[in-house]
Amino acid sequence: MKDIKEKRMNKNFEKYKKMSPFEIKNELIDIANKSCEIKIKKGEKVRVLNAGRGNPNFLNTLVRKSFSYLILFASELANSFKEEDLGNRPEKNKIYEKLNEFLEKKKDHIEVQFLKKAIDYSIEKFNFSPDDFVFTMVDAALGDFYPSPPRIFPLMEKILKRYLFQILGLNNDFREEMFDLFATEGAAAAMVYLFKSLKINKIFEKKDKVAIITPIFSPYLEMPTLSGFDLVEVLLQSKEELHWQVPIKELEKLKDPNIKAVYLVNPANPTSVVMSDDIMKTVVEFVKNERKDLIIFTDTVYATFVEKFHSLVKELPENVVCIYSFSKYFGVTGWRLGLIMLHKNNIIDKLIKKLPEKEKKELDKRYGMVAANPREVIFIERLELDSRDEALAHTGGLSGPQQSIMTLFALYELMDEKKEYKKKIHEKLKKRINDFYNNLKIPIPEEKGNTYYYSLIDLRKIAKIKYSKDFADYLEKNIDPLEFLFKLAEEKLTILLPGKGFAGPKWSMRISLANLPDECYKEIGKNVSNLLDIFYQKYKKQ
Repeated sequence: MKDIKEKRMNKNFEKYKKMSPFEIKNELIDIANKSCEIKIKKGEKVRVLNAGRGNPNFLNTLVRKSFSYLILFASELANSFKEEDLGNRPEKNKIYEKLNEFLEKKKDHIEVQFLKKAIDYSIEKFNFSPDDFVFTMVDAALGDFYPSPPRIFPLMEKILKRYLFQILGLNNDFREEMFDLFATEGAAAAMVYLFKSLKINKIFEKKDKVAIITPIFSPYLEMPTLSGFDLVEVLLQSKEELHWQVPIKELEKLKDPNIKAVYLVNPANPTSVVMSDDIMKTVVEFVKNERKDLIIFTDTVYATFVEKFHSLVKELPENVVCIYSFSKYFGVTGWRLGLIMLHKNNIIDKLIKKLPEKEKKELDKRYGMVAANPREVIFIERLELDSRDEALAHTGGLSGPQQSIMTLFALYELMDEKKEYKKKIHEKLKKRINDFYNNLKIPIPEEKGNTYYYSLIDLRKIAKIKYSKDFADYLEKNIDPLEFLFKLAEEKLTILLPGKGFAGPKWSMRISLANLPDECYKEIGKNVSNLLDIFYQKYKKQ
């Protein structure tokens, strides 16, 4: 243990300041694992508690089981050559009838019952031809053809739009045909595709400015400054004393006409709160009155964790690019299931039409290889084309099996009228945050608009609450926040992430409340509290 302590004391914490918090996490894991091995050899019963990742430890099992039956049916139906391992593409004719016969033999299984209900629900609610819909789901699940059209399967798009409408709280003022979807490999791919296409289409030029509402998921801070984009970041800093809302003064930065876009995660990561109605109203009025050309990216991956989510899409549909991922709610980060939703009358298409003729002709050459009338190719189609650099556009899009299971997840939520699944997750996360804060011995954040998926704690403020302002000042002057995190990993085998890496306060730390068993959060709260007390005892001896 002495060697580890000496190694820590000799660390130059400055070299970690420019690293992503997720890279720092790997250092913390290494230290915690080594310390854990030493403790175990001494006979201690210990474990590493890694609350640094946001990957949930809960997941939806029913949809996965039902998808397995869909794959099994599709594979058996394809086995038309009567060879054990050689099949042929199923035919559409009477495929709905064949599926019913297959499911009838296994009707006692709850996952089979769900699959049957999901298929019939889709046919009834969306007025689908039974054979058309079942063939789409079956052929996609087999993955034997490229997705066609590459952007998204049209019948699935109808279901997925209905799902997003429900999550985003889009009422009767909106019709699903007003929007288009692009199925992507999660929200991260969606952001990469958007940045790339906006640059290709001359909307983003080098040294243009993009505004970012912070704290925010750290890769979103890193993307604009990459050499491929070379954009200038303007941070709009939320304040804890305002319950992590953006001060009006910060929003005034958007008056700068050189700011081409603003993006945010709502509900936020790492603060877990939604944008308040008051702040949203201010943003809406500002865009409508002063910045009608402003592009807004909103990552809504955590929207499913709050009741009656109020989305910017509802207020500014033509300015907002909505990004969504199924990853957290259904526990499918490894599946990579995401969507981009864009209004048909969106600001990006309008800006492209206003480009100088010279730049339009350059784009004509690019999109002319895939379209007879390249200027008629709308931006959401360009996203898919650009994702494969046009020449390979026919191979683009999210794979068939991914789109198929994504559609089943959407149907699961649409059919869950009492939202029992959401209630179970909410209760689980609420218990975890209660256990964590009760053992940290400080008040729990207000519930309104909080997903409880993460918590961003400010250790300096906690020190002031639990001990004194003098002790909080001592921490500020004498201790590096990273030293606390490294010591927490080494001594308490507990891993949190530095909030500074998310553009949060210097002494803030992010804890994921989603990725460990329930009982761990009591222990994490005690570990943070105990380590803080060790520093306090050191302070008293000075």
